[in-house]
Amino acid sequence: MILTSGNKVVYPAQGPCLIGPVVNKIIDGRPISFYRLALLDDSGGELLVPVDKAQTIGIRPLLNRSDIPKLLDLLKEPSGVDKDWKQRADQNLKLLTSGSAFDLAEVVKSLTKLGEKKALSFRESRTLEKARKLLIGELSEALGETKSAAEKQIDEALKARKSESF
Repeated sequence: MILTSGNKVVYPAQGPCLIGPVVNKIIDGRPISFYRLALLDDSGGELLVPVDKAQTIGIRPLLNRSDIPKLLDLLKEPSGVDKDWKQRADQNLKLLTSGSAFDLAEVVKSLTKLGEKKALSFRESRTLEKARKLLIGELSEALGETKSAAEKQIDEALKARKSESF
């Protein structure tokens, strides 16, 4: 995948980024080319990603607008929650770092359901917060809407969940 300056991509576990110019640096006496990625999460942060590693890191294009209804439908589906906190933590970490918006939606859905049943642990609260932030950021960029408009769509989809037995 060739990244083009000015396009937007998703960096797993960091969220949407704007591709800047390719930067050349000398590291250990060897010239290396990096993509400069500006995080679009209001932090003002930047990432330098080696051009030859962009694919293996899991950088991907933003979610297509046509995939957004499927994503919101996924949030409306009942979710299974692992009984054991350790299994849940391992599963959520894998989903969070996969880079997939659909995996982020799974984390948001399952931890939201669990939080309705009982208080989330500090770790699970942080995981839910991060997954929501990443999902909201990507939805916002893909739709060209504000983050609050994207968050509203996610919250409405979660409220519309089909009845589940706890």
